[in-house]
Amino acid sequence: MSSILSRLLPPYEKPEPLKPGMYHWMAPEDAPIPYRLHLRVEEDGPSILIVNATTILHLNPTATAHALQLIEGASEESAAEAIAKRYRVSRRRALKDQRELREQIITLATIPDVDPVVFLGMDRAEPYAERPSAPYRLDLALTYRCDPDGTIDPLARRRVDREMTTTEWKQIITTAWEAGIPHITFTGGEPTLRIDLRDLIAFAEEIGQVTGLLTDGRRLADETYLESLAQVGLDHILVALVVEDPTSMQGLKNALASDIFTAVHLTLTPKIVGMVNKTLEELVEVGVPAISLSASESTEKMAEVLSEAREYAASLDLDLIWDLPAPYSTTNPIALELDVPPVGAGRAWLYVEPDGDVLPAQGMNQVLGNILRDPWLDIWSASK
Repeated sequence: MSSILSRLLPPYEKPEPLKPGMYHWMAPEDAPIPYRLHLRVEEDGPSILIVNATTILHLNPTATAHALQLIEGASEESAAEAIAKRYRVSRRRALKDQRELREQIITLATIPDVDPVVFLGMDRAEPYAERPSAPYRLDLALTYRCDPDGTIDPLARRRVDREMTTTEWKQIITTAWEAGIPHITFTGGEPTLRIDLRDLIAFAEEIGQVTGLLTDGRRLADETYLESLAQVGLDHILVALVVEDPTSMQGLKNALASDIFTAVHLTLTPKIVGMVNKTLEELVEVGVPAISLSASESTEKMAEVLSEAREYAASLDLDLIWDLPAPYSTTNPIALELDVPPVGAGRAWLYVEPDGDVLPAQGMNQVLGNILRDPWLDIWSASK
C-alpha cells in the first residue's frame, strides 16, 4: 500500500510486539451508519483489518498499533500519545497519522461504493491470493433437513449421520472465534428448522462475530420470528427465494423491511428459465440490493442461461454475490458449479457439515477433519 496504512515510519527501536489475537469494535447504537471492525493481529506483528466483514486491509505493524488504539476506544489524543511513545516519533506526527487512519477506515465502513484500491491508493491484488493465518468466514450447516417433515436429500443423508447439539455448535463457534475467524453464516438445509438458531446467533454476536443467515425465507414470513433474530443482532440474510411461493416472497419482503441487510439467492431451474428476467425485475421493484445466482443443472444450456441472467442482473444494478454458499436442497445441490473450485475455498472460508466434518467449501467432498474431534490447526493445515 502507498497510503497511510503502509507509509507509517518504522520504529527507531523495535518495541515489544502487540499481543496476537482478535479485537472487535462496533459503532455505538446512535451512530448514523452502523459498522463493525475486526482486527486480527498476527504473531509477527502485522494484521488484517476487516471492515463490515467485507473489506479486508493488510496492515503493517505500525498501522496495526494505530488501528488497535481506535478499536480499544482511545481518543485521538491519547492514541497519538501512546504511538509517539511506542515508536519514538513526534506527537504531532502520531496525531496526524492517527487522524488519517481513522478517517480512511470510517469512510470505508460507511460509504458503500468506495473502492479501497482507489481510495487508499493501494496496489491491486487478486482476491485471496495470499493464504491468511485463519479463514475470514466459517459456514455452519446446522441441518440438512429442508422442511418441517425432516426431508433430507439422499446425497446429504449419505454424507452425515447426525446433527450436532446446541452445546456442540457453541463449542465450534468458540473455536472459530479463538482461531481468529470474525464471520460465520448459518446455513443448511433450512437452518430456521433448528429451534436453537436464535440462541446460536445470540451466542456468536455476544463474543463479537458477524453473523449471517441463509434461508428459503418461509419462516421469515412470521414477523415475530424475524424480529427475534434481529433483536439478538443478526447482521445479514441471504434468502434462497422459492419462485412462485408467496410465503418465501413474503419472508423476503419482511426481511427487506427490517434493519438486517438482505440479499437473494436464485436457483435457475428449467421450470423458471422463461421467467428469469421478470423475476429479476420484480426483485429490483421490492428493493433487493444484491443477488447470488446458480443453476440447478450443470449443462451447457443452463450455463448459458446462468451467464445471461448474471448479465441482466448487472444491467439492473443488482450487485452480484459470488462467495456465499447456497442452502443445500434437492433443487439446489451442493455439487453444482464446482468443476473449478471457488478461489477462496479452503483459504478465505471453510464449511462445516451438520456432524462436524469440515470441507474446504460446500460441495467439495474433501473432509479436512472433524471440528469436534480434531485440533483446529490440524484442520487448517489440511486445507493447504
